[in-house]
Amino acid sequence: MSSDAEREAGVHVLPITVDYGGRAFTITPTLVETERGLVLIDAGPEGCLDGIRTHLRSLEYDLEDIWLVLLTHHDGDHAAGLADLLEAVDAVVATHREEAPYITGERDPIKGDGDRYPPVDVDIELTGGVRIPTLAGPMDVVETPGHAPGHVSLHFPEDGLLLAGDALVADGEEPLSGPKPDFTPDMDRALESVAALAALEVDHVVCFHGGYVDRGSERIREIADRR
Repeated sequence: MSSDAEREAGVHVLPITVDYGGRAFTITPTLVETERGLVLIDAGPEGCLDGIRTHLRSLEYDLEDIWLVLLTHHDGDHAAGLADLLEAVDAVVATHREEAPYITGERDPIKGDGDRYPPVDVDIELTGGVRIPTLAGPMDVVETPGHAPGHVSLHFPEDGLLLAGDALVADGEEPLSGPKPDFTPDMDRALESVAALAALEVDHVVCFHGGYVDRGSERIREIADRR
């Protein structure tokens, strides 16, 4: 799956190299097409708006085509750029109900150092089992807590595609791995979430850290079995 052409109709990965926490690394927000417009999965950190805009133009879209921003969780590398994005486009914001207080500023981010990103309003508080119709088929919200209290992943059951957020990563030596312990406050719960993902029909995965991986349920079960 490349940034400019979908591997699966209606889903586009948007790899962007950013400077975050004093180092440069690549993140992978994902764009999903719907009849209503575009759904952006994770807004990225501050400073990535131009990268999102460039990807959209390559796909013959504009920022204004985004109608929904769905945050997998509240970590700054996923959510800190949302305020800038909302200055450019009037989009609906959705996240899990346990993540909402961190996005709105009611609570400070769990992994922050006190210097939090600008808070924004959350319009829709999600729970597991919510299904969003898209041009790639139904997109199911799957609760995958552990890396964050209300972390969610997105599953396309018709195609077997999983947008894992940070519930899985693909930027290490292994082609697909579990969440990073140093950044996962509740590792036991996170591994339970991996086991839940292993029960789904997954043929391929997009990780926020590492992008597209042509691995699925068998590999996810291997990760879960290491608990």
